[in-house]
Amino acid sequence: MTNATPAYAALARTWNRLHRLSHLRDIASWDEAALMPPKGGEARSQALAEMDGLLHELITDPALKTQLAAAAAESLAEDERANLREMQRAWNASNALPQALVEARTLANARCEQAWRRQRPANDWAGYLENLREVVRLAREEAHCLAEGSGLSPYDALMDRYEPGMRSAEVDRVFGDLRQWLPDLIRRVQQKQAGETVLEPQGPFAKSAQQALGTDAMRLLGFDFEAGRMDESAHPFCGGVPEDVRMTTRYREDSFLPALMGVIHETGHGRYEQNLPREWLGQPMARARSMGLHESQSLSFEMQLGSHPAFAPLLQPLLVRHFGMQPAFEPANVHRLLTRVQPGLIRVDADEVTYPAHVILRYEIERALIEGQIECEDIPALWDEKMMALLGLDTRGNYKDGCMQDVHWGAGLIGYFPCYTLGAMYAAQWFAAMRRENPALDAQIAAGNLAPVFGWLKDRIWSQGSRWETPELARRASGENSLNPAHFRAHLEARYLG
Repeated sequence: MTNATPAYAALARTWNRLHRLSHLRDIASWDEAALMPPKGGEARSQALAEMDGLLHELITDPALKTQLAAAAAESLAEDERANLREMQRAWNASNALPQALVEARTLANARCEQAWRRQRPANDWAGYLENLREVVRLAREEAHCLAEGSGLSPYDALMDRYEPGMRSAEVDRVFGDLRQWLPDLIRRVQQKQAGETVLEPQGPFAKSAQQALGTDAMRLLGFDFEAGRMDESAHPFCGGVPEDVRMTTRYREDSFLPALMGVIHETGHGRYEQNLPREWLGQPMARARSMGLHESQSLSFEMQLGSHPAFAPLLQPLLVRHFGMQPAFEPANVHRLLTRVQPGLIRVDADEVTYPAHVILRYEIERALIEGQIECEDIPALWDEKMMALLGLDTRGNYKDGCMQDVHWGAGLIGYFPCYTLGAMYAAQWFAAMRRENPALDAQIAAGNLAPVFGWLKDRIWSQGSRWETPELARRASGENSLNPAHFRAHLEARYLG
């Protein structure tokens, strides 16, 4: 960036300002979920709506349109041109939305999410529904605005915010194939595991001990505690900014595994954020490329690595340190616990074989919701029907462990759910590439050497930010031009039937 590129330099200054204001917004949003007292809710909702309105006003400044056109004609380096591409993408999406809609959406989402934290434990679907209707109404309005500006279908326009370039036709193809072979795989794995003896860890497990265990697990996985922290919330998540990553999990004293695996999952997100390209900090090119790629990092940690047979021996001394020795903590038994396939109600606690069924269910419902094929009132019956069809589970009347269990819809995060299973597929593709390049990878993990995994991910994914569009990033990382779901099936069959 030189004096020869004044339009680009002006844009870069604007995006630095957007980044700094977004930093404050993200920390305020994290605090809302993790620490804010209940009576702060309405004031915080209003403040977040005000901030989102300010950010929208900045990115829709008419001067930016002229600067974007002028910068496109300037002599830019390759990285600067990639950064300009991401600026244009953000500008296009923002300018498709009216300011009033942006503020109303933030206000409705915040109010619904805050109420959900009380309503879910009370199994209060009727109360939740009152707020959810407004969230969905505004999401539909947003989808139609984005669709008009992009030429996409309404649902694709929402999904494009999280997974640029991905379309529901491709998701339908990938998930349709998954639907064909996943039920039989679940059945075969359960038959294989039926003869295994699995010892249940004996609790209770104090929250303080689980927190200390999580800290040790994060250290094992290379998390930088000078640039982030772990806290508690109603739903696990990773937020904040690269210099100040804020992660949360939730605890149950009868089982330490949900919190521990939540910590490992969020640490994958956190390490991605902490290792984005520092030289571009504040610019859109320094942001993660997509949420599918983000989930590929959390699932690389939680599933590919956390459920690896060589990972249990690394966990065992940590479990003994914090909970004392018991037979269930023998590495072979810990591995069986981590890889036990058993359909359950809760998505975030699901094993990696049944997990995609949870995502397919949510994708099918939220797409129909945005396209106007169903209304919010129809969600519970559809949920019950699909849970029975996909996992054989009865959820009738159990809203808190059914359609109210996730924070996403109440928070307006509609179009996000496909990213979880796309991320699992990308993670399998990354590890297949690692093994092709480094046949000793599994032996290195068994020896407690995780550096080859982290080094590969940092070089191919983390440090690349949004330099490349997704197909090109996949090609550079794995040698394949796009997502290849065959690696995911091969991984599951090798781990669970091999």
